[in-house]
Amino acid sequence: MENPGSAQAQRRLRIIGGHLRPAARGAPSASPCKALAPPSSVPKRRQELLKWNGWGYNDSKFTFNKKGQAEFTGKRYRLSGMVLPALREWMEKTFGASLEHKTTSRASLNISDAPPAIINEDFVQDLKALGISFSLETEDRVFRAHGHCLHEIFELREGMFKRIPDMVVWPTSHEDVCKIVELACKHNVCAIPFGGGTSVSNALECPEDEKRTIVSLDTSQMNRILWIDEKNLTAHVEAGIIGQDLERQLSEGGYCTGHEPDSMEFSTLGGWVATRASGMKKNIYGNIEDLVVHIKMVTPRGVIEKNCQGPRMSTGPDIHHFIMGSEGILGVVTEVTIKIRPVPEYQKYGSVVFPNFERGVACLREVARQRCAPASIRLMDNAQFQFGHALKPQVSSIFTSFLDGLKKFYITKFKGFDPNQLCVATLVFEGDREKVLQHEKQVYDIAARFGGLAAGEDNGQRGYMLTFVIAYLRDLGMDYYLIGESFETSVPWDRVLDLCRNVKERIVRECKERGVQFPPLSTCRVTQTYDAGACVYFYFAFNYRGIGEPIHVYEQIETAAREEILANGGSLSHHHGVGKLRKHWLRESISDVGIGMLKSVKNYVDPNNIFGNGNLL
Repeated sequence: MENPGSAQAQRRLRIIGGHLRPAARGAPSASPCKALAPPSSVPKRRQELLKWNGWGYNDSKFTFNKKGQAEFTGKRYRLSGMVLPALREWMEKTFGASLEHKTTSRASLNISDAPPAIINEDFVQDLKALGISFSLETEDRVFRAHGHCLHEIFELREGMFKRIPDMVVWPTSHEDVCKIVELACKHNVCAIPFGGGTSVSNALECPEDEKRTIVSLDTSQMNRILWIDEKNLTAHVEAGIIGQDLERQLSEGGYCTGHEPDSMEFSTLGGWVATRASGMKKNIYGNIEDLVVHIKMVTPRGVIEKNCQGPRMSTGPDIHHFIMGSEGILGVVTEVTIKIRPVPEYQKYGSVVFPNFERGVACLREVARQRCAPASIRLMDNAQFQFGHALKPQVSSIFTSFLDGLKKFYITKFKGFDPNQLCVATLVFEGDREKVLQHEKQVYDIAARFGGLAAGEDNGQRGYMLTFVIAYLRDLGMDYYLIGESFETSVPWDRVLDLCRNVKERIVRECKERGVQFPPLSTCRVTQTYDAGACVYFYFAFNYRGIGEPIHVYEQIETAAREEILANGGSLSHHHGVGKLRKHWLRESISDVGIGMLKSVKNYVDPNNIFGNGNLL
């Protein structure tokens, strides 16, 4: 392995592009993107900032105040500190929920409930000799024992997992990871890579039958931009960097990646690679496979990487595509070279209201056909529109209230849109100002052909702002016997409407058959468009009062919904990955031969199953 600090490596970096700006650890950086300083001793624990049993930051949550009005706490989001007068009524009307029926999570983690650690003492002693930070504390272990599937969070609120990591280790560089993996092989220790912990596919769940020491390999301290190549517009970055930190540091030098998944506040670059992630603005910037130029991954067999950073290679099957989507079963992604772009000169939000979902889908299809999609275009069905309206903050002035009333009158009375049928598309345009304005006119002209009416920038901007707070609602719901989840698929254009209708109807039917007493929320949006199809994102939730095993019932309903997706021509996943949650269907999705190919790679790269998280296979 080449030492990045060696003279040979430095010569190699200088050759690339001619305008490299290396980021030096622990010292002022020559790069416009300053490196994050390494920990001085034990790494700062994420649980100091984040919830141990819910989504997001400790200081941010939906709650009901003494007046019974919903509000969002903290200071991190545009919605923070605001009262949401319609949310309570929406919850009561939609789910039959009541503030009188409340269930609470455990106030704190009871470490005595956690399963005892299985410690390989020889591994620990060798790790100590290397000077790499690690922890055996139960709180650290539990925090990295899960992602954010419904059943994982529910389990934390009610009890404890049967198996959790036995220790946590914090490498600070690619070289550290190489040493850790070498020790894991030497002592037959199981390693599970941990990035941002935002998985919604059970990918971080420890196999219950694993008898070896399980090490959670937390990449959070590998968070530097190592260099920026301004001539070739690439950046070489450690895989543990959080999405929002990557964008913030790049923006200081006038650059961005444009990759903005809903989880970008918490998910990592390495996690994006490992799950084949997609972002809200993929129409301009591409999905992760379009952004990646080079990957370095440590496996039990050694380091996988290409020998150059060329934009494309015809050298047999692309090894990057063995790495992307491998979900931690082959090794640890340590460094990634990713495309960057200058921060767009101009950004503009927008929204369009359509008389019904069918017209909206037809519009998005035409926009895709003409290849004029803005950075992001997302179409919400009526139930999701009503949901978004319930999250509207208290009106700050009579004038604003008057204008909102006029808009509603114009759309529903003058134009005749049925409030129970209409749907809304939110838009984001980015780029050169003049081109953005031309692009905007083109998209709105297409929308008008399908009965769409421009609904303003504010609605568009608010729609995207809600993207980052909507996950916090699940925690509020669980306080009032409401459980829910999201899942996604991709589907050809000619199957979009049938799939959306059939899956939503199947959810409603399954809930009724399984004794759910109140009508469920079953809603979807079209979130990304392609030449040949679209990504569809579903939400469903229900009131579980009166149900003895709510998570079991939920899983039965979700399984039925996934079966319906596959029966209607949808994919197993568009961007959430497979993990353990969906691996039951993987053989059906990629064929027996495809499974055999994947097993062959696994058996060669990791014959002793050191990376034994049990995903995919």
